[in-house]
Amino acid sequence: MDARVREHAAIIADHSTGIETGDNVVIQLPAAAEDLGVALHEICGDRGANPVYLNYSKRADRAFKRAADEFEEPAHRRALYEETDVFVIARGGANVTEDADVAPETNAAYNRAMEAVKRERLSKTWCLTQFPTAGHAQLAGMSTAAYEDFVWDAVSLDWEAQHAFQAELVSILDDAEEVRIRSGEDTDLTMRVAGNTALNDDGEANLPGGEVFTAPVRDSVEGEVHFDLPLYRYGREIAGVRLRFEDGEVVSHAADRNEELLAGILDTDEGSRYLGELGIGMNRQIDRFTYNMLFDEKMGDTVHMAVGSAYPETVGDDNALNESAEHVDMIVDMSDDSVIEVDGEVVQRDGTFVFEDGF
Repeated sequence: MDARVREHAAIIADHSTGIETGDNVVIQLPAAAEDLGVALHEICGDRGANPVYLNYSKRADRAFKRAADEFEEPAHRRALYEETDVFVIARGGANVTEDADVAPETNAAYNRAMEAVKRERLSKTWCLTQFPTAGHAQLAGMSTAAYEDFVWDAVSLDWEAQHAFQAELVSILDDAEEVRIRSGEDTDLTMRVAGNTALNDDGEANLPGGEVFTAPVRDSVEGEVHFDLPLYRYGREIAGVRLRFEDGEVVSHAADRNEELLAGILDTDEGSRYLGELGIGMNRQIDRFTYNMLFDEKMGDTVHMAVGSAYPETVGDDNALNESAEHVDMIVDMSDDSVIEVDGEVVQRDGTFVFEDGF
């Protein structure tokens, strides 16, 4: 077994989740990540935790969605999560476009049926990570060996130092009233964040981490945004997304590629037309775009926003929690002709923060 797999497992167990004696641990991995599963089971055995191993297959998931006429909440899966203390899930597979021929309305119906189950899982200690596989390497335009280096270098970051760096931005957002994002001629968006909480993602729930994120006040988002970096969703690329917001809601949308898929996402439910997250990428170790949102949204010089559900821990008691079966992140490149303003003060210019050299 590659020593970096054991290091990956140790970071998950120690830093990301804190697995300890008596914990009921669900480990959900694709077949290619079996070595990571073995390493995590060794740790569970050594610490007296109780693991359950789930093998996730995109082929099986696709087959079920295409065959089913309708979807019901899987009560047995929810029961498993109710008894779970720690949930670990890794991405990684041979074919990242395996589910590309599942209709958008089918994905929307499935997500609605799974919404309560997903909320139960997210209420526990969880970690989403990546196992480097040839399929994701190919998508990123990298050799398998180079992609392995890329993933494990990002995972094994000095998370204490990264936390301290990101804390500078958290302190700026802590008492903020309004954030404005401007980039080029196509993005000028304002949103209130008053009363909401900015969180420091230092590799716990998401591994790798490397962002500061919060939730906009639900009905406060105004303006237009051009997400100039593409994303993969349900096995298909969505590119050139443009959204216009009024009173927090998406009132018009367009995309250069797979606009019908974007429309299906926005039509999932009422909450899918509102922003649930504003995230600011701060991980300089992630220095290239790879078509993998777990990494891409953390890149320095980027901002991402998610239509759909908000993380409850980012929403203040006096503000409405946006709820949705969807949570779809999309990215704006902030490296050129771009600024982030907080309460009228520029805190980032062309990707450089006010607390960094060269601002």
